Amino acid sequence: MSMLCFQCEQTVKGAGCTVMGACGKKPDAAHEQDVLTAEMISLATVMRDRNKSCEPCVDLIVDGLFTTITNVSFDVSTLGLLSGEIRAKREGVGGEEVIKPSELFRGDVDVVSLRSTLLFGLRGMAAYAHHARVLGKRDVQMDAWFIKGMAALGEEHSVDEWLGLLMEFGGVNLRCMEILDEANTGAYGNPVPTEVSMLVEKGAFIVVTGHDLRDLKMLLEQTDGKGVNVYTHSEMLPAHGYPELKKYTHLKGHYGTAWQNQQREFDGLPAPVLWTTNCLMPPRESYSDRVYTTSVVRYPDMKHIEADVDGHKDFSGIIGHAIRLGGFAEDRQFTGINGGTSVTTGFGRQTVLDNAPAIIDAVKGGAIKHFFLVGGCDGAKPGRSYYTDFVKQTPKDTVVLTLACGKFRFNDLDIGEIGGFPRILDMGQCSDAYGAIQVAVQLAGAFDCDVNELPLTLVLSWYEQKAVCILLTLLSLGIKDIYIGPSLPLFLSPNVLGVLVEKFGLTPISTPEADLEKMLG
Repeated sequence: MSMLCFQCEQTVKGAGCTVMGACGKKPDAAHEQDVLTAEMISLATVMRDRNKSCEPCVDLIVDGLFTTITNVSFDVSTLGLLSGEIRAKREGVGGEEVIKPSELFRGDVDVVSLRSTLLFGLRGMAAYAHHARVLGKRDVQMDAWFIKGMAALGEEHSVDEWLGLLMEFGGVNLRCMEILDEANTGAYGNPVPTEVSMLVEKGAFIVVTGHDLRDLKMLLEQTDGKGVNVYTHSEMLPAHGYPELKKYTHLKGHYGTAWQNQQREFDGLPAPVLWTTNCLMPPRESYSDRVYTTSVVRYPDMKHIEADVDGHKDFSGIIGHAIRLGGFAEDRQFTGINGGTSVTTGFGRQTVLDNAPAIIDAVKGGAIKHFFLVGGCDGAKPGRSYYTDFVKQTPKDTVVLTLACGKFRFNDLDIGEIGGFPRILDMGQCSDAYGAIQVAVQLAGAFDCDVNELPLTLVLSWYEQKAVCILLTLLSLGIKDIYIGPSLPLFLSPNVLGVLVEKFGLTPISTPEADLEKMLG
């Protein structure tokens, strides 16, 4: 095999990528990511064993983990530089190599499964920790767990010990998402319901994709008054609900759908695109000259915008590029996957909780019979239409909560209202699963019942490692009978999957009709 990667849902033939990644990652980049992972394990081990406290070391590990998430970095040279920096830190305190890159995904199938699940969860949590950190938020417990978790990957454990680590990790990731929630709402206010147009006005514009709201805020500040409009793409859609972002009148609307459609949606686009975090696909030649990356996102020979020592970024290059391209000569109306010309977002935790009394009354009075949380990652592999069909078939007396980019399968549908609210409530990005959890917990308190006794079913789609860390958080909270698809993670061995099915009722999706009958039966 030239490489081995099975961390995402879209592996080649569902059997792992062994020649080239389905994402476009080449074997040399895959190897460098394995080298980087092994170096992080070794650094974490020496830090733990010597009880060393080192925030810059933790930051390197967080950035390294984030860098190895699917569709983040394809650049061999920067991967090598980061590995070298981490190796120098480790050697500087006398640490030794703990695990070889070739040993990460080889050995007993169940051990590899459990180790991989923890590693991929840590990669997902690193993305959230990174976003919180750029807004000045971090947590001692979270920092310590990056060291504990990474060091654990280089050791042998019993199955029960691995499972204990996974459940403990899930609790720490909940805290990480809470910190990011505090960071975002502290900086930009609580999201409010907002209808977002998919019309792109004539004139110069920039498209921003990814997840990092701070990058968007800096770009909005620097484009203010320059005649350059800004449009969100994919996971940036929830930005329109934040008061401190939506106050910029040149934040005009949303362009396109989820990440996997970017090669088609950006083809011939007369505007540059800024990638703030993961979900970068190998750019086509027709628009590669308009790709700008920042933070940990890298692609060979693409223009990269670095932050200075204070975290400030100079976006003058991409702004000038937008002005030169000029945008569309006339307004262009675009649509979602189902033909809708607008989408609604901003139903964050606080908005839902502010309306909790009315929601509770609606449940008690029979107006709302069931809640579905249909969310997670989108992807290109067949089977994703399940989520569109599922939402279309939900009864009119049910509510669909959603978050992350999986919502683009159905968020432009009009399936009616309940109590003055649309039946589809977009709660935000994947990290906003924290808000959905808090809503469930508080509703359970209001009904004096366990969360698992609520008329609530979770129907999740997964693609990459942030979905893994969210799933582990849900399991650590004891939430059961979660439906997951479109396929089960390849890194879950039959024995490990059997444990999750037996203990938590984890259920693969089948058909919308059959699943709805079970959920509502």
